[in-house]
Amino acid sequence: MTHRLANVVVDSADPRRLARFWAELLGWPVAHEADDEVDVRSPHAPWTFDLVFVPVATPRSGKNRVHLDLASSSPGQQLELVERAVRLGARPADVGQHAVPWVVLADPEGNEFCVLDPRPEYADTGALAAVVVDVPEPSAAAAFWSAVAGLPVGRDDGEVAGLRPPPGLPWLEFLPATAPKTGKDRLHLDVDPVGDQAAAVAELERRGATRADVGQGPGVSWVVLTDPWGGEFCVLRAGATGT
Repeated sequence: MTHRLANVVVDSADPRRLARFWAELLGWPVAHEADDEVDVRSPHAPWTFDLVFVPVATPRSGKNRVHLDLASSSPGQQLELVERAVRLGARPADVGQHAVPWVVLADPEGNEFCVLDPRPEYADTGALAAVVVDVPEPSAAAAFWSAVAGLPVGRDDGEVAGLRPPPGLPWLEFLPATAPKTGKDRLHLDVDPVGDQAAAVAELERRGATRADVGQGPGVSWVVLTDPWGGEFCVLRAGATGT
């Protein structure tokens, strides 16, 4: 493995408020809190894995291309998670799901997420079952991201593809996109290179990644790339966390 999944970064109007919502919903501790970043850390992951909330002035617009799925171990726990989320400030969301066994909600800033029905593949992920990405080509995206995140392809039925994590981490899943990508993603992934950052970036560029300017400015310690479908992600300095 030359890279590993480090963070899910969430653009936020109010990072502290949104981080508190997710910390209480998942049962994860707040590991870092400052004006420019709040980190909510998985207590289960085999390495540091955070939800990172950063302040962004641009308002949210349209359905997110990336969303989170929560795991449940029984129908009763699924209902309990939904009720807890609503008490904390979530609300029901309609993304055209119709009659499905999972429940779609939106967090206090409108970011969609799903509370899943019990499924054996998520039995050892901890509270967060999956990070889900809408892409035009799920199989091709899974192959690309397998190299980016250092995770093997664990399922691919030609329509939905997923990368299997070690215990304590969420799956990284790819679903067929229902709408074109417009603007910067509200949620993006950070990758921690196990080794030299420059070499990792060069490798990913050879695989089809492209450097991107999302207003990060000069002097930052991470490198912003887009995958072949335009999704932004960051390559951190080796061993670093956060963005």
